[in-house]
Amino acid sequence: MQQLDHNQTLNQLQQFPITIVCDTIRTPENIGMCFRISENFGVSKIYIHKNSPSLENNTVKRTARNTLKNLSSDYYSDIDLLITNLKKEGNIIIGLELTDESTNIQDFDFTKHTKIVVFLGSERQGINKLTSLDMSIAIPMYGKNTSMNVIHSLAIALYEITNQLTA
Repeated sequence: MQQLDHNQTLNQLQQFPITIVCDTIRTPENIGMCFRISENFGVSKIYIHKNSPSLENNTVKRTARNTLKNLSSDYYSDIDLLITNLKKEGNIIIGLELTDESTNIQDFDFTKHTKIVVFLGSERQGINKLTSLDMSIAIPMYGKNTSMNVIHSLAIALYEITNQLTA
């Protein structure tokens, strides 16, 4: 057995109808990792709040590696306008958030939707506009801790979504 390097690995390049909205994520590492994991899973686009760290931030660039140039992104300032436009384009807006109405991510059928927006909140405050979501999904956890890093949550969600969409 031998570990493969980047030149020996050929991923099946595929893009999915998945958009990520980063709602007030302030940590440069989380913005960079959002790009990195989103590019790994064939996400189509990322929206970042204008008050989030710039893509020119050295920490964002170092964490994202080369994925910044491989993924479409845009900044937004008015979340209500962004959500309205995304809904007009036929997207379902799904918050990755633990709420009293969250659906277990494994119980949600992503294949019934042609365009999916995964809405991420900040680690401290969560999603600011819960009422703007079409629904929320939650990742089951089995330890005492009731939260996880936003990018770890995103990785799990993207795995589940793409796993269903490619089945």
